Amino acid sequence: MSQQPGQLTFVAPRRAKPARHLADLTMAERRAAVAELGEKPFRADQLSRHYFSHLTADVAAMSDLPAAAREKLSALLPPLLTSVRELSTDQGTTRKTLWRLFDGALVESVLMRYPDRVTMCVSSQAGCGMNCPFCATGQAGLTRNMSTAEIVEQVVSGARALAAGEVPGGPGRVSNIVFMGMGEPMANYKQVIGAVRRFVEPAPDGLGISARGVTVSTVGLVPAIGKLADEGLPVTLALSLHAPDDELRDTLVPINTRWKVAEVLDAAWAYAAKTKRRISIEYALIKDINDQEWRADLLGKLVKNKLVHVNLIPLNPTPGSKWTASRPEDERAFVRRLQFHGVPVTVRDTRGREIDGACGQLAAAE
Repeated sequence: MSQQPGQLTFVAPRRAKPARHLADLTMAERRAAVAELGEKPFRADQLSRHYFSHLTADVAAMSDLPAAAREKLSALLPPLLTSVRELSTDQGTTRKTLWRLFDGALVESVLMRYPDRVTMCVSSQAGCGMNCPFCATGQAGLTRNMSTAEIVEQVVSGARALAAGEVPGGPGRVSNIVFMGMGEPMANYKQVIGAVRRFVEPAPDGLGISARGVTVSTVGLVPAIGKLADEGLPVTLALSLHAPDDELRDTLVPINTRWKVAEVLDAAWAYAAKTKRRISIEYALIKDINDQEWRADLLGKLVKNKLVHVNLIPLNPTPGSKWTASRPEDERAFVRRLQFHGVPVTVRDTRGREIDGACGQLAAAE
């Protein structure tokens, strides 16, 4: 269901929950779950090694488990995601997958292979309740929160495809994860933190990906940013700012009516001070809306001399939108003004645009 202009949805609609999965649980919880099934707790370690190290969920192939135990233990590896469609571009190195969840909800993830890394962009909610008017996901409204295991399974599926050599470039592994798919990660806080822990914990507890390779984005839920700073997880915080002034940001990012630019930036600087991690400021450049030089100056003054990097994103078009990307000369002028203030800035590569897999384009339509 779509939302009224400016309407925010913080609490996801109550829906049936997906089946409990190994990836929803800590290792201690997995051992307890295995014991409940009448098996020895160490079977949880074996099961975890198959899932997180060997990337298999097929208990029939787990030859180190007794045949009698396999069927019982399969209860901890229920299927969570069904691939509906896969689109690829960049000679197959960018792949967008549309997934159907157990209740029919649809989400998307994107795998992007670069010469030196593989980044996976994952969804944390089906839809989004933050209602940013230039984002296809935001216009769809919020269907429900995703479970920890549904989030993890997006990455495990990508890791399987890489390990099997299905992505051009030979066998590989996921090195970076960005929570920039569908949803506002901080509005599904508990499940997202569970997924981050599964990503960074070494095998067999998790996938063993460096926390420095994980980026959690937010439109600016200030209390949750403070909570994340206390988790002891040195992940990168990406703040979707999109405007340096409250007047415009109230319109582009409706959460700004709750927490203003100054409050959001203060929370980001506190996060940087605590974690020693550079804040990524995300800024979609929209023609004649937020790309004026005076706004670049204002942004430069707000973030200069901070542990920060500004990521400018040429707006990716979405169907029916009245907005489009800035003119190249305006983009260049915006970059120059930020550089004048000594602010590190890059313009994001718009990979996946042809398959509606770039920032702001994920709409999960069949």
